[in-house]
Amino acid sequence: MSETIDSLLHEKRHFAPPPNFVAQANVSDPSIYEAAEPDYEGFWANWAAKLDWFEPWSQVLDWQPPYAKWFLGGKINACHNCVDRHVSAGLGGKTAILFEGEPGDVRAITYAELQAQVSKTANALKALGVKKGDIVCIYMPMVAELAIAMLACARIGAAHSVVFGGFSAEALRERINDGGAVAVITADGGWRRGKIVELKKTVDEAIQDCPSVKKVLILKRTNQPQDYSWVEGRDCWWSDIVDNQSEDCPCEPMDSEDLLFTLYTSGSTGKPKGIIHTTGGYLTGTFATFQWVFDIKPNDIYWCTADCGWITGHSYVVYGPLANGATVLMYEGAPDTPDKDRFWRIVENHKVTILYTAPTAIRAFMKWGDEYPAQCDLSSLRLLGSVGEPINPEAWVWYWQHIGGGHCPVVDTWWQTETGSILITPLPGITVCKPGSASRPFPGVRAEVYSEDGRALEGAHGGYLVLTRPWPAMLRGIFNDPDRYVQQYWSRFPGVYFTGDGVKRDENGDLWLLGRVDDVMNVAGHRISTMEVESALVDHPAVAEAAVIGKAHDVKGQAISAFVLLRAGHEHDNIVSELKEHVAKVIGAIARPDDVFICGDLPKTRSGKIMRRLLRDVAEGRALGDTTTLADPGVVSSLRNQYEHLEA
Repeated sequence: MSETIDSLLHEKRHFAPPPNFVAQANVSDPSIYEAAEPDYEGFWANWAAKLDWFEPWSQVLDWQPPYAKWFLGGKINACHNCVDRHVSAGLGGKTAILFEGEPGDVRAITYAELQAQVSKTANALKALGVKKGDIVCIYMPMVAELAIAMLACARIGAAHSVVFGGFSAEALRERINDGGAVAVITADGGWRRGKIVELKKTVDEAIQDCPSVKKVLILKRTNQPQDYSWVEGRDCWWSDIVDNQSEDCPCEPMDSEDLLFTLYTSGSTGKPKGIIHTTGGYLTGTFATFQWVFDIKPNDIYWCTADCGWITGHSYVVYGPLANGATVLMYEGAPDTPDKDRFWRIVENHKVTILYTAPTAIRAFMKWGDEYPAQCDLSSLRLLGSVGEPINPEAWVWYWQHIGGGHCPVVDTWWQTETGSILITPLPGITVCKPGSASRPFPGVRAEVYSEDGRALEGAHGGYLVLTRPWPAMLRGIFNDPDRYVQQYWSRFPGVYFTGDGVKRDENGDLWLLGRVDDVMNVAGHRISTMEVESALVDHPAVAEAAVIGKAHDVKGQAISAFVLLRAGHEHDNIVSELKEHVAKVIGAIARPDDVFICGDLPKTRSGKIMRRLLRDVAEGRALGDTTTLADPGVVSSLRNQYEHLEA
């Protein structure tokens, strides 16, 4: 990003919510922050009480740092609250999911139809041997059946583990085996930029070494000839088994702390972390934040552009919106297919009122040109949101002006896979927004700025963003790795959740997120660890050693740059492109490096640690930081000369 931190904090443009928005806002009284403070447990319990519970809880919170349990003893089902509850309330005829495929196919699924489809899918899973407590891996395109599959798992008490459809067979295999998934739900393929993403073929390759998988359920999405295998007794078509099931499938009562899903996210050690989210607290957090942050109204058409392979899709495509009885738009494909106005045509055609997307996408839209949104009718929009990484002020203002027409509040939200729900955000009816600032913690949430030595800093200060008390949707651990959970999140400041992000608080108390402070890159809103990419590079027989950094990128936020030492005799003309493709094969296309630089040595301390901050200095053209601890200071200057020559 071009702006410095200091310029961010001196951003003078302020945007108050329009009076007509305030007049109808779900939250219009700023005192709600103070009202939540004296009894934050009671605040969250009031939200939980708005959901349907089969049995009431006996205790709101049991907090034994770093372990929290919410709504102890309560029995609940997430699918019931997202589907059946609304049908029982007379909303069966309301559209729940409005789907548009990349080829242009459109479906509208009502809540009553969703209830029927989810029940049939749930019965199909039972027929395939899936039972309460099992884990089901879902590897699908962004189609309505993806949400249906998630809800079907929740309905029968099986946890889902959704894997983004862009991940490779190796990455999929690692996630299946870590969780011990008994079944995989996939599709023959999905559409992306006019081409087929071969999902079934990837699943076939992945599960060759997945002994826990007994069944594969396949949706016929593309219906095109493809080179995938078929194993009788294991593989079955969605249409052959789901369509023949009964629509009667009671929801399984789940303990509030029963597992709802696992979701894998990158970690600084390279091995993806299976984040654990349970039922009652997670549903409460997403239900509450969706209602207030997005100011949802009965007639809204809400569109979150995230894929359900990421936490944003879980919380703000499926669970949060459907728990509120909203109409959710799902789109399968790319924003530039068939042309760069695809998103705006979707907004125009479906009369979208709320749009939630990523700064990466917004920067791409800016780059493509103002003419694309200008030729579409975006007047239906009344609220905009941003998610995935800090948004630079110019992108914020462009979004507000060219997409929102200068009349839509912009909610710039901060949260993580681990937090489950939005934690820092404007509330659109009461917040005067500053472009680039996520504003302040959601009511009931306490976020603080800590110094290096663990002191809480008051007033205008920069430091580490920490969370000093529990919240309902927080992760409950890392699957199969409790020690890593404690080490990763709770050891930096004992008893306090360390987010891994840097932050500055201005003189008005507003928070400005500065991005990761560890070795996890934020590439187009996706968290990718440097170690994961380095491991993929070293997996190639030509590579002796690799160091990976994220460098500033105008569109993606960060781009991946790799510095590689080759083994003797392996250098050839195509080695750079070969290494890029190798990383894409091992991890997925999202992790393909933008740059691979073949070098003779890497900057290391005398103890052998690679100084990645110096590589960032080289990649971003900054003056070099302290080099006094380097074993050979000449290495970094040599790298700089080589880098500048290649960039010229």
